[in-house]
Amino acid sequence: MIDVHTHYVPRGMSTPSDGPWVRDSSMIMLGQREFRRIGPDCWDVDVRLADMDADGVDVQVVSPTPVFFCYDAPVDRAVEVARAANDAALSMCADAPGRLLPMCQVPLPDPDAACAELSRCVDAGHVGVEIGNHVGDRDLDDAGVVTFLQHAASLGVPVFVHPWEMPSSVRLDRWMARWLTGMPAETHLSIVAMILGGVFDQVGPELRICFAHGGGSFPFWLGRLENAWHRRPDLVGVSQHPPSAYLGRFSVDSVVFDERALRLLVDTLGVEQVMVGSDYPYPLGERPVGRVVREASFLDDAARRQIMVDNARKYLGL
Repeated sequence: MIDVHTHYVPRGMSTPSDGPWVRDSSMIMLGQREFRRIGPDCWDVDVRLADMDADGVDVQVVSPTPVFFCYDAPVDRAVEVARAANDAALSMCADAPGRLLPMCQVPLPDPDAACAELSRCVDAGHVGVEIGNHVGDRDLDDAGVVTFLQHAASLGVPVFVHPWEMPSSVRLDRWMARWLTGMPAETHLSIVAMILGGVFDQVGPELRICFAHGGGSFPFWLGRLENAWHRRPDLVGVSQHPPSAYLGRFSVDSVVFDERALRLLVDTLGVEQVMVGSDYPYPLGERPVGRVVREASFLDDAARRQIMVDNARKYLGL
């Protein structure tokens, strides 16, 4: 089984005093505010391999923890952080060749710097790149982001989109509501931006792009999006085709935790567009990895293998 959605934190990572950093290898800090408690499974190869073996995971794609993207930092600092994090990921994954595959991060607000860092990382051995689903107020149909996606497509590098910097409100401060409602909504919005913003019309099918968390709320609301495209073309999007025409252009992971949700993903996007992900090692991830896929009664053996292995191999270019 291949797990396409896991995260790491380079041990001792530091950024400006008002940005994210790691305190005592046990806490991610945002300035002086505690953000998330972490443990050695964020960077310890032996711990990760033991958990992989316990869950039947053969290969794990290791991506940055999004809070370290530093999209709001000055470009030179964002480049510095990206380079340090990417080199640390390569070093970590080198201790388990073939089992841990690193994805890099880039200073996405600056397209030239982002393209340069991606090229450097691909040459160094990264298998793909993780990006956030927006840059400040700019969505994935922003011209600069499109330039970067075109560069990734030209290199044949897979892109993994992860939500980050969710909206804040007093109403979202309870129950981890920003993670429970904000993350699905952010991922939904990023797919909508790719479709209605015409990105899939500007970037060819060689772009291999995957969205985290089962595509958020997008699969459930495709019908609403399709209806709006047909009924309000004066307001909805600039895409050349209706939204359903683009379903074969992107993939999603399987982190939906429920067989009924997984069935909706497969029915909506097609079995060839879904891959196992876990969100390891964080507490809202799936353990054991791939449980819902393994237990799904509606999947036959061939479809189960596609989701657990074959689709990821194609996406990663293995």
